[in-house]
Amino acid sequence: MEVIKTLRPGDSGTKKLTERYGDRLICVRYRKDEAKKRRYTTIELIVDEGPIDHNKLYRLSPEERCLSVGVFIAKGDLEARKQVLDAGGVYDHLADLWRLPLGKVVKLGMVERLRQG
Repeated sequence: MEVIKTLRPGDSGTKKLTERYGDRLICVRYRKDEAKKRRYTTIELIVDEGPIDHNKLYRLSPEERCLSVGVFIAKGDLEARKQVLDAGGVYDHLADLWRLPLGKVVKLGMVERLRQG
């Protein structure tokens, strides 16, 4: 299908759709299918919204998300320790670090606590 025309809400030809969908309407597209000799009207809508996750420093592949890494938490930092425990972290006595998947470390905003070991 080939796009013939793309219109923004408020443009001529979008009045009924703008009334129906309101602020959720992003654009209206007219498409044609030469093989079937048909014209189609499609719309792009906002179906969900939410806050931007500022803890995502970078995108992780599935392999990176589950990669176990070492996180350093000072002995007296009980709040960070509780966060790591709640996220499923396990203490590694030999390395004196907490083990946690990298994806959870990023989500918790603890990237600066990563250590070798």
